[in-house]
This record gives sequence, C-alpha cells and structure tokens, in this order.
Amino acid sequence: MLNQALAIIHDEHRSLGAVLHGLRFLVRNMQEKATPPDFKLLWAMIYYMDAFSERLHNPREDTYLFARLKDRTHKADEVIAELERQHQEGATHLKELEQVLGQLEAGIPGSLENFAKSAEAHIEEAWQHMSLEEKVVIPLAKKHLTAEDWIDIADAFGEHGDPRFGSKPDHEFRDLFTRIVNLAPPPIGVGPPQN
Repeated sequence: MLNQALAIIHDEHRSLGAVLHGLRFLVRNMQEKATPPDFKLLWAMIYYMDAFSERLHNPREDTYLFARLKDRTHKADEVIAELERQHQEGATHLKELEQVLGQLEAGIPGSLENFAKSAEAHIEEAWQHMSLEEKVVIPLAKKHLTAEDWIDIADAFGEHGDPRFGSKPDHEFRDLFTRIVNLAPPPIGVGPPQN
C-alpha cells in the first residue's frame, strides 16, 4: 500500500504542478506578449487550486499523512508544523488571487501587475510547499510509518477515500483538470492557440 499511497500523492502533486505551470505561462504571456486574459481558463485554474488543493488534498495530508507521521516520530514535527501553517495560509492567498483576478476582469488600472505579482507569489509558495513534502516528509514517512498506516493513507487518498471527503469530488476534479487542459493553449494544453 505504500507504493499506492505515494503514487496517488505524487500524482496529485503533478496535477497541481501542471496547473501552476499553466498559470505561470498564461500570466507571463499576458505581461510579455500582451496576450488578452482568458478569464474562463484563469477562473477554472484558480477554482481547481482552491477546491482540489485546499479542500481535498491538503486536508487529507493533514488528517492522514501528517497525523500518522507525528504519531510515529518527532523528527518531522517542525516541518509538519510549517506545512500545516502553509496549508492554512494557502486559502487566504487564493482568496487574494481571486480578488485581483476579479479586478483584472473588471478592467481596474494596475490590476494586471497586481494579478501577476499575486499569481507568482502563490505559484512559488506552492512549489516550495510541495518540494518540502516530497524531499522531507515523504522520506521520513517511508522510514517511520507502518504497513497499516500506509493502508489507511492509501484508502484516504484512493478512489473511495474518507467519507468526510467523499468519492465524488475525485471524479469532479479529474473532469475539471481535463477541462483546464482542453481550454489551455499549447504548449500547456490542447486548446486553441493564443493569438
């Protein structure tokens, strides 16, 4: 079950990473090439980051991976405390990103610069966060968690998941991710090319 649990966690990180990469690409094109904002795509990306990462992925990490690791060793306490703090702050940062995207859509002067700055800060924080999980927490989890812990983690992250999170959201997020890929222009997706 360790391999199944880790495969799911890594896959979720890759999906989120693809959305972050796509957001960075779009924002840079808006700034450097004066590409008009694709608000439908930008809102879908922010919704994905909020609904998937903040409401599903992060709570599962807190409830299962981090909690089990804290039960088994104190070697990860400091880094887990930092990651949990980042999980809490992430929701606030996404609300700020939503607000500046709304300002951009409303045509408020200076909003492109504010949106680009907010997007870049959020993207960088998310990359650092996932890197800390992948480079510190997961190796410690591999070393200290039991086979039973990994079964529970795999079940929580798996198809059926924890009843608190439900199984329906997993399908909704896969569909939303597919929609983002279909809306995004090459090279980040398969949607229509940008002008």
